Amino acid sequence: MNQLYPLKFKPILKDVIWGGSKLKQELNKTKASDKCGESWEISGVNGNVSVVENGFLAGNNLEELIETYMGDLVGDMIYENFGTQFPLLIKFIDANDQLSIQVHPDDEMALEEHNCAGKTEMWYIIDHKPAAELIVGFNKKVDPETYINYLENNKLTEILNFEKVVKGDVFYLPAGRIHSIGAGILLAEIQQTSDITYRIFDWNRTDKEGNPRALHTDLALKAIDFNFYPDYKNHYEETLNKTSNIVDSPYFFTNILQFDKTIEKDYILIDSFVIYICIEGKLTVCPEQGDNISLTKGETLLVPATIKNLELVPDGLSKIIEVYIN
Repeated sequence: MNQLYPLKFKPILKDVIWGGSKLKQELNKTKASDKCGESWEISGVNGNVSVVENGFLAGNNLEELIETYMGDLVGDMIYENFGTQFPLLIKFIDANDQLSIQVHPDDEMALEEHNCAGKTEMWYIIDHKPAAELIVGFNKKVDPETYINYLENNKLTEILNFEKVVKGDVFYLPAGRIHSIGAGILLAEIQQTSDITYRIFDWNRTDKEGNPRALHTDLALKAIDFNFYPDYKNHYEETLNKTSNIVDSPYFFTNILQFDKTIEKDYILIDSFVIYICIEGKLTVCPEQGDNISLTKGETLLVPATIKNLELVPDGLSKIIEVYIN
């Protein structure tokens, strides 16, 4: 069997009611339309499984690769736990307009209702229009009765927490946390492999035929965490040429690295694939064996679990998000 190498996948582009043109303009998704809201970079979601675009494995999808390479690709423990389904979904999102207010179920509820995993996710803000903001959590502790009262009286936003965003902001969204991405925000999203979303309120929008989008009021009520948290943002320190952790969760471990000199990576203690999401600049990924591969802003790379040592060589100042399962 031929040796595994770092894999690039064909982006899966999604046109949506709230999409825009930033994926094409800022993240080099040349085939994206002007209503493209999402680029699924690495996906194991049924019906949307990523296909390799580089090297001798080009044309194979992610599920087929895991079937063939098993723990060599994803890590032994991950293969044991998830089988041939890739456990993470990596996306870029361009919210040209406000997204619906929504919530996702946890693993227990998702298994019971949909026979799949729940959806915990995180956002990294790549860019934004001035004064752009998003919704995350409540601005005070509420109970289900209060929530329903505000929802039915079209005043839900009065009890929600709005956050003005700054480039580099990170928000961790455990399943159950009510949220919405605001207009003018470009972000990277890392999440569990699940496409289950409960739409709570959609700003009274209608589709081309004039129909309102479906809402999932009862399921959302069952899923929501009604607690108030004093701080919804993840705080971290970024140091040039040093890897900094931004999220440490049971579902994914995420770091940020801004660098202008060669960085050596050693994954000998990690039984997991590693994902690089390039959010600034350009670099070359140099595995110990095999071909080097370039990565530019807007590209994502999957490094197989068997590759334990590599070098990251920047072309000027570059920035990547590094993701694996710890």
